[in-house]
Order: sequence, then structure tokens, then C-alpha cells
Amino acid sequence: MKIVLMVIQLIASIILIGSILLQSGKSAGLSGSITGGAEQLWGKQGRGYEGMLSKVTAVAAGLFIIVAILLVALQ
Repeated sequence: MKIVLMVIQLIASIILIGSILLQSGKSAGLSGSITGGAEQLWGKQGRGYEGMLSKVTAVAAGLFIIVAILLVALQ
């Protein structure tokens, strides 16, 4: 059981690292923060490639945290 969780932890961490590195930067300077604030608030990136990467990152992070807690509980 512990080895299976460790393998899942490894896979989740690789997916998490990859999805974070593939995301584009959110900082666009002063003009981007003035005009782009509403886009972030109303979820402009909900569709397409960036939206998919955001969802993959959230799922991988959640899986990583859950498996880490389970591994600690098994010790």
C-alpha cells in the first residue's frame, strides 16, 4: 500500500511540476494589472489551453496533498 501511494505521489509531483512550468506568466506590468484585473476576476482564462492547465494543476496539487497526508498517516 505504501509503495503504491509513493508511486502516485511521484506521478502527481511530475504532473504538477510540468503543468506549472507550461503555464504562462501572469505579470504584465502596470498596464496589464490595470486593464487585466477584470479578466482575472471574471474568469477569462476558463477555456482553452490555459484553463486546462489551471485545472490540471489544481487536481494534481489536490492529489499530491491527499497522498502526502495518507503517507504520513501510514507511518
